[in-house]
Amino acid sequence: MVLGQDQRISEVVKREQSRLRNFIRRRVPDPRDAEDVLQDVFYKLVEANRLLMPIEHVTGWLFRVARNRITDLLRKKKPENFSDAAVSRNDDDEVLAFEDLLPSPDAGPEALYARSLLLDELESAVDELPEEQREVFVAHELQGRSFKEIAAETGVSVNTLLSRKRYAVLHLRERLQDVYDEFIKS
Repeated sequence: MVLGQDQRISEVVKREQSRLRNFIRRRVPDPRDAEDVLQDVFYKLVEANRLLMPIEHVTGWLFRVARNRITDLLRKKKPENFSDAAVSRNDDDEVLAFEDLLPSPDAGPEALYARSLLLDELESAVDELPEEQREVFVAHELQGRSFKEIAAETGVSVNTLLSRKRYAVLHLRERLQDVYDEFIKS
């Protein structure tokens, strides 16, 4: 029985490794970190198998674990930096940054779950952006790189990068407004 389980895991790894690696590399700039994430995902698969956790859709499960692991990695490397992406105003007319709208990770399991859902929505919204806008948004906001650095690396002018990021922020504000409104209602 154990041999059969090991064989199934080997088949899943062979079948999904390439797609999963590409998925992770698009989101994690450092190839070593990307490889660590990939190994962690497959480790979790083996661990889940040993604990006899039922996994109905293995491929979806692997990608969800990868997304969660990438999110954890990005949080450790660089704190979330949405300070210049103000999205709302409170009752005192103070500008609120995106981070101010998320539940605190220290506020208990329900808040942590809500935060996770909101971050998943943000990731989906970022994935919807045109590639050029997504790249500059991720590089500046999540990786903390300056526009000068990005311009030097890509050969694109700082003004063009600023414009791309502006359009990305506008899209994200619009896309996440419904999620924000839904969250405030509850």
